[in-house]
Amino acid sequence: MKILSFLKNTFSNGEKANGENIFGRIIRAAYEEWKVKGSGYWSFRPNDKGVFSNRVLKLSGKQKVAFITDSVCQIARYNKGRTSWHSHDREWQLQHIRDNFLQHLLKTRLVLDEADLEAIISAFSTYSRHDGNSHITCWPVNLLVTQIEKQQPGRYDAERFRYILEMLKENVSRPADAAYEKDQQKILRKIEALLFYCDKGPDAIKPTFFPGKDDFGTYANETVARMDESDRLRWFRIMRQARKASGGKPSKKFLDESKTLFREFGTDRFKQLVNGWFVFLTAMKERTEQLVQQYDGREYVFTSTEFLAASNIDMIRGFVWMCVHFHDKSTLSHIAVLAERCFRKIPGKGPAATAIGNACLYVLAHTKGLDGIGHLSRLRLRIRHSTTQGLIEKYLHEAAAEHGVSIHEIEDMAVDSYGLEEAKKEYDLGGCRAILKITGVGKTELTWLKPDGTIQRSEPAAIKQSHAARLKRIKDTMSQVELMVTAQRDRLDRMFRCTRTIAWPQFVAFYFSHGLMCYLTDLLIWDFRHAGQQEAAFFLDGKWVNNCNEELSLAIDEDTIVSLWHPVLAPAAEVKRWQAFMIRHSIVQPMKQAFREAYLLTDAEHANPGCSTRMANHVLKQQQFNSLAKLRGWKYALMGAYDSNNAHSMATLDLPDHGLQAGFHVSEINADQATSDTGMWLYLSTGEVRFTDTASGHARELARIPPVVFSEVMRDAELFIGIASVGNDPAWPESGGLPDCRDYWQSYSFGELTEVAKTRKIILEQLVARLPISTAAELKDRFLVVKGKLRTYKIHIGSTNILMEPNDQYLCLVPDKNARNMTGNLPIPFEGDTGLALLLSKALLLANDDKITDPAITRQLQYR
Repeated sequence: MKILSFLKNTFSNGEKANGENIFGRIIRAAYEEWKVKGSGYWSFRPNDKGVFSNRVLKLSGKQKVAFITDSVCQIARYNKGRTSWHSHDREWQLQHIRDNFLQHLLKTRLVLDEADLEAIISAFSTYSRHDGNSHITCWPVNLLVTQIEKQQPGRYDAERFRYILEMLKENVSRPADAAYEKDQQKILRKIEALLFYCDKGPDAIKPTFFPGKDDFGTYANETVARMDESDRLRWFRIMRQARKASGGKPSKKFLDESKTLFREFGTDRFKQLVNGWFVFLTAMKERTEQLVQQYDGREYVFTSTEFLAASNIDMIRGFVWMCVHFHDKSTLSHIAVLAERCFRKIPGKGPAATAIGNACLYVLAHTKGLDGIGHLSRLRLRIRHSTTQGLIEKYLHEAAAEHGVSIHEIEDMAVDSYGLEEAKKEYDLGGCRAILKITGVGKTELTWLKPDGTIQRSEPAAIKQSHAARLKRIKDTMSQVELMVTAQRDRLDRMFRCTRTIAWPQFVAFYFSHGLMCYLTDLLIWDFRHAGQQEAAFFLDGKWVNNCNEELSLAIDEDTIVSLWHPVLAPAAEVKRWQAFMIRHSIVQPMKQAFREAYLLTDAEHANPGCSTRMANHVLKQQQFNSLAKLRGWKYALMGAYDSNNAHSMATLDLPDHGLQAGFHVSEINADQATSDTGMWLYLSTGEVRFTDTASGHARELARIPPVVFSEVMRDAELFIGIASVGNDPAWPESGGLPDCRDYWQSYSFGELTEVAKTRKIILEQLVARLPISTAAELKDRFLVVKGKLRTYKIHIGSTNILMEPNDQYLCLVPDKNARNMTGNLPIPFEGDTGLALLLSKALLLANDDKITDPAITRQLQYR
């Protein structure tokens, strides 16, 4: 009755005609205006409409409140009797306008007395937006609470104001659907704060904790609870500030206020505390629970996996944003690792905490110096989420523009050396020396020396006690160096695509003499160009030499241009000499270079210059293909059976340095039960590879593609096939697979060698004689043949699948996915070919087949 009385009093001036009040005429006028302007209803903006500005905003204060309550009533009445669910329906469009006006009016500054508040709250609680769902958070209650927060202090009678807030809290606290849970908790926190200040006064400090029920909330709240009272009160102010975090980026006001607050608490103490929280978050695992939901008289049981409670995410984001004021290595490293954790996907849901991850990227991009940019460069290679990759690219371009350099150069400038010189760093701790040294991609070691210079096998016990904090910092540096070396290896590998050249002074500063990058630089072959001459060289024993160990004859000065050497641009004889060079000197390159696959145009590609079909007609596992494509920087959207028009798709790779986009076409394989639980196709069939000119949108002839770019794109395509093909699955025949694809599995598993497999064979020709099983192993055509004690085995060099002589019986040998070092110290001349490592590990195992005890294998070794 309160609403009806309110409306009656508001319209006592008689402004009502033909059964339609003033508000109905306003909405109808807005509808006519919208039709004339022809705007889409999804892009409807009240401020763009003259009706809202000229009529709604000019209503008196009481009339605005009446407009709100009338809108609630009209929208609820329409939804209850709704017969059409089409967005082109006129009545739907009228309610859409009314809803927009209602929400936008609540965003403007209103002057509300107690009667106004009661009327709006009563309207929200009385009427439901959707039939059957009467929870108050269906309405913009949050906007109303914000209006209350903005009212002039002391405006309300304390007793009546408390009654209104308690009434609102009671309505909001009622059980709500999961979809409204986050809004419900947010509104309740605001109401409780208003009640607190109503009782204690505006200067009181309200205890503020993380409200969400998750492992982090429990851990962080316990940390706060252990503080002494004065620190806890200061921290509550910081918590309250963090709770204000909203939107895509922090406001200047938020950052300035945060800085004042954590300075009052103690900047170093604040930094130490939040870094501890970031470490905890990074290590925290998702929590899976079984839920039961009732719907339409039936009970549904399902599992839900969560990383963080939704109500905690905004506060954590606020704490991350506050760290934009810091630029120390430890904080930035923790934020970078946290970003990677937040973008790790939860099955069926996507990234674990996108809002926190984006906040981390913001801080890395806007902190002082270039260390944050260095982390962004690394994360661009690690995070596979397409939208996130685009955001990182945006930040990198902004940083490059700010320094007046290219994106490649800003990435060069941002690589931290961590104080290393020639890939190592020496520390002095209480008379003991420790030497940190890079030993491989993602590998470091810490060697301890006694005062007399001799090596001490283990970490001195006294150092652990007297220099614990410094020792921890050293080990943190080791972890950061390992991450950075891996990232820079991957960045160098991507450098092939852009065919980048570097001036000698920049090469010296950012590669050759750089404390960290020199480790990678010294293991790669580089092309030197000067005054029309060109020569490839490798840095060996303190000098640049060619593949015949002859010192570089070409002059090197500031006019020299340096680039990565690629085998596709070199004669076959030169490539073989470099391969022999690596074997002769026992050099393990951080990535494939001397033994890198080279893809030249075939006769068929010359005849059909628009596309290449050499990678067509393979059967891939879609999820694996998707992961590999994103890992290599390609963009791809999973295809699902729910979309009948999505039978064909394409993975794309942007090549901005050449104005090109590469596309690898794939099609779904529609077969019985060939979809995942989420409706995604399990298998794909590969198609053509083509290149598109991004400026014109037209296909570019293959002969006009730079040879290195063409080779790298084809190498990626074959990599996808070489790993995601069902032909690589040793358990495929036993699992049944797809009946229509069994011939493909057989032909791929034991058929002609791909370019990758041909490269493996070249390496095996050099390695077999050095293997501990050299007397039992030999190369025959497409196979590494191993003579065991029980049987003879033919391991296919490409798929690594196995046939046993004399009857070519298939041996299913599934590798241990958790095995880290499958080949021991075998002299493989580059890192990264897991297929070669797997092949050699199988050979070593089968050469001693009489010692195998696994019954799953021994049963298969019997003759059939």
